[in-house]
Amino acid sequence: MKGKKLQKYVGIPMAAVSAVLAGGLLPGPALGQEQAPAFPSRPKPPADAPNILVVMTDDVGFAADSSFGGPIPTPNLDALAANGLRYNNYNNTAMCSPTRAALLTGRNSHSVGFGVISEEASPKPGYNSVIPDSGATFAQVLSMNGYDTAMLGKHHNTPLWEITSVGPFDHWPNGLGFGYFYGFIGGATNQFAPALYENRNEREVPQDDPGYILDTDLADHAIDWINMQHGVRGDTPFLMYYAPGSAHSPHQAPPEWIAKFKGQFDQGWDKMREESFARQKKLGVIPENAVLTPRPDAIPAWTSLSADQKKVYARMMEIYAAQLSYFDEQFGRIVDQLKANGQFDNTLILFIQGDNGGSLEGSPQGTVDEIARGKNHMPDDLQDQLAHLDDFGTRNSWNNYPAGWAWSMNTPFQWGKAIASHLGGVRNGLVVSWPGHLAGEGQVRSQFTHVTDIAPTIYEAVGIEMPEEVDGVKQLPLAGTSFAYSFTQPEAPSRHSQQYFELRDNIAFYDEGWLASTKPRVMPWDKEAPPAEGTPVEWELYDLSKDFSQSKDLARRFPGKLEELKAEYAEVADQYDIGVSREKKPVPRPFISNDQNHFVFRNSSHRYSRYGFPSMMNRTWTIKADIIVPADGSTDGAIIAQGSRLCGWGLTIENGVPIFRYNASIEDRDRTTIAASAPLSPGSHELTIVFDYDGGGKGKGADVEMRVDGQNVAQGRVPRTPGFLFVSEGGASIGRDYGTTLSASYEAPFIYPGAINQVTIDFPE
Repeated sequence: MKGKKLQKYVGIPMAAVSAVLAGGLLPGPALGQEQAPAFPSRPKPPADAPNILVVMTDDVGFAADSSFGGPIPTPNLDALAANGLRYNNYNNTAMCSPTRAALLTGRNSHSVGFGVISEEASPKPGYNSVIPDSGATFAQVLSMNGYDTAMLGKHHNTPLWEITSVGPFDHWPNGLGFGYFYGFIGGATNQFAPALYENRNEREVPQDDPGYILDTDLADHAIDWINMQHGVRGDTPFLMYYAPGSAHSPHQAPPEWIAKFKGQFDQGWDKMREESFARQKKLGVIPENAVLTPRPDAIPAWTSLSADQKKVYARMMEIYAAQLSYFDEQFGRIVDQLKANGQFDNTLILFIQGDNGGSLEGSPQGTVDEIARGKNHMPDDLQDQLAHLDDFGTRNSWNNYPAGWAWSMNTPFQWGKAIASHLGGVRNGLVVSWPGHLAGEGQVRSQFTHVTDIAPTIYEAVGIEMPEEVDGVKQLPLAGTSFAYSFTQPEAPSRHSQQYFELRDNIAFYDEGWLASTKPRVMPWDKEAPPAEGTPVEWELYDLSKDFSQSKDLARRFPGKLEELKAEYAEVADQYDIGVSREKKPVPRPFISNDQNHFVFRNSSHRYSRYGFPSMMNRTWTIKADIIVPADGSTDGAIIAQGSRLCGWGLTIENGVPIFRYNASIEDRDRTTIAASAPLSPGSHELTIVFDYDGGGKGKGADVEMRVDGQNVAQGRVPRTPGFLFVSEGGASIGRDYGTTLSASYEAPFIYPGAINQVTIDFPE
């Protein structure tokens, strides 16, 4: 019987026979016909699909650059805007990680785990900093449609516990659809000594190049990738996401660029705001009836400052301006290369000037060392700033300007970064360029748009749709709406009609021109302190269709409308599970070293990331280094080092003498040096550092003992420690000290010339 059944399939491959008998269907030719073998084909983009270049700068307010009436010249963006479109009603989420997650995915930030920045993640799904597989990025979607993809710059959407040399890499740029990545992972980095990755591998900047700066390096790599892709596969469109660290703190720029702005901000932030407001009206980027909102009481009037304060604060603004203007110069090089390649006319550029408003985090006084002042609770004062005036803008400071400048950079709106309830926090300038596809080039568009609209706009421009599944995972619906209609319809009504905003207890709900907003209860420079229990939530109401700058509170006039919007927000909050639960005992994040008390490291050129290395803060520890001192007299180098001159620690050998350094901040009062009394003799030695932490909370002091071959040779006291973060390079290295070294007494990479058999780190059980 079986033989008779199989008779009619004679000559047909057995795989086909088995499939037919099983009731399955096979693709390809009819049964009995031969199929020519073929390799799998690469997906092809739609015909005439454009290149896509998405640019997003960092901590740049609506009124910072000259394209939107600001005081900082950005001629390359100006040229793009003159032949493209400027959007004056584009909105972000008020903070970097949430904005970037929404940008990449086209979903609201809480839907993809980023209700807060990655450093503030909690287990609740909307705040866990984990982009789910159901929230595919535009890089993944365009890759599926045949695009070559690259990302350069800042990536602030990897969970902290995944930033290790061994991954997992699912939420690194390569894992999110970018075929090539060059940049840094985290919120900020030193422009002169960045912690860089190329794809999944750390990269050290040239230690012998005094002119190195990250913005130039990023542009060099972007141009190189564009040229490579154009040469290898010139008929295939590309997607490039270009996200510099500028102009996030630390504010840094080449000294010759800083010099260009000397004296240009001596008039102060109040006057600067008035000047920008006048320019904005003249340019037409704000309506004639727009109102300039008043200065908050928390920000001092410029006229109330002393001469020394004005001197320091003006200098801080000069450096910020130099950084943004210098970035514009580098961006211009990329545009020039596209033109030289003949690619510019077929490139859709979406240039988002800022992921949120200007940063208020520098506090009303500004700071030379923002991380020490804020996260590590070691504030600097005016005298500290005067002493470090020459360090501003260099590798040896982590400066951020006073909140008054941020407020001025957000003209004409209230507040700034982190205040999601007010336009100063969420409103940014957007420029679109796409030759031959825009009507009324040089015009301003005023349709309400949101960061979630970028991905849908890209898909429409390319001629594709968001797939229902990606890699077998059903996808979340897009939250945004394409604004490609506005490219040719200047007067068309907005299609994105509703939008919620929520960040750190600042809430707003937008509905067809109306905006309900909560009053800020915590200042951004006190971001780690939640509102005191029982602090009332006060709501405001604005009609943005008539009040561009959110200047006139209508809550008392239209209480019914306010209650309507509050009820709509409550429904949305329930839908997206919005609201961080503040647990008395925080759930520990799943770092790989959580339950490990003994670590063994070998000499290596590898730099361990801040989160791929055991945490040395707020605890007691012991380090032992088994080394060999060369007999030829070459003894000096780093045995182990973490962090930098601004904040870090390490064990070095200098002039043959073991030295332990601990820098709690940039200030001399926070630097501890403990040295042995004699140099080491040639041969094998065991160096031990016992760091006995005081306990009783974060950032406390410690007693330190140094031993050589088991004998106590030195001891000392570290009066206070960073309780939260080793800044700048942040990571650790064995056998060398990279970047901004722990001390000015030696230069990077300060490689130890002898053997380091192992370095062990032990924590008490």
